[in-house]
Amino acid sequence: MPLAPSHDTPAPLASAHAAFLAFLRVECGLSRNTLEAYARDLCDLLDDLQHRGVDSLALATPRLLVEHIQGLKTRRELSPTSITRHLATLRVFFRWALARGLIEEDPTAIIDRPTRWKKLPGVLSPRQMRDLIEAASPGLYPVREPPTENDLRAILHLRDRALLELIYASGLRASEAAGIARDDLIDSLGVVKVTGKGDKQRLVPVGVPARRAVEAYLADARPRLRREDGRDKGRLLLSATGRPLERVAIWQIVRRCANRAGLREVHPHMLRHSFATHMLAGGADLRVVQELLGHADIATTQIYTHVDKSRLRSVVNRYHPRG
Repeated sequence: MPLAPSHDTPAPLASAHAAFLAFLRVECGLSRNTLEAYARDLCDLLDDLQHRGVDSLALATPRLLVEHIQGLKTRRELSPTSITRHLATLRVFFRWALARGLIEEDPTAIIDRPTRWKKLPGVLSPRQMRDLIEAASPGLYPVREPPTENDLRAILHLRDRALLELIYASGLRASEAAGIARDDLIDSLGVVKVTGKGDKQRLVPVGVPARRAVEAYLADARPRLRREDGRDKGRLLLSATGRPLERVAIWQIVRRCANRAGLREVHPHMLRHSFATHMLAGGADLRVVQELLGHADIATTQIYTHVDKSRLRSVVNRYHPRG
């Protein structure tokens, strides 16, 4: 049922959401698939705003909406097309709310297209990365005694350590880490086969610390997580129930370890950003980093040259006659 216009009593988010979907279904006659897409996008928004303590349309500011869209881009690794669709959904929703008198101003009216946003990726320092990884397995690593069969916490600590080491060592997306099969590890070469966007595959080296962490996980943790019913689907990283570790769970693990390490606003993609930035800071060629990250266009990789300002300063100091 449509909400009655009122500026004295702000429209609750959930009620406005339901009324908008009813409007699309009854008055616009949209297909089921289109309605479901609108519903998913708005549920994402409502969950985010309610998590921030926002419970009415009047409190949904342009800044909050931009932060919501940027959060989808970093945490969910959505494509530019999906991001554009999300923003289009928000525009239609808030224009409808304005027309119904539920809000006095449309917060999406001053939001630019996502392609014009130039926010640089967040990066952890090498010390912060070390603290984050250490927080994954406090007091357990290196492994001196394998965890007992019933010590689930210790088993999961070994898994979390392997996960963080692998993402950072190889510059993986969370979805790529979740999709790695046990057979994708080529131990003899010290590389892992990664399936990226568009199902494109690449071989990425795995550093010694990450290899040790993965070996400890394979020896002392994965056999205890794995079930005999094949629910693991051959994946490398498993949940406590023996199923493949999902991307959302990886995000939760990173956040939990970051909290232990005293770090804020850390997400899995930040480890990938840190990998690229630290590689360039160490002197790696931009084309090599592009290949390791699986970027189709080197312009995507070039953003990390803007992040590592310390390297730019050192190059100027070294080569400029008056540096």
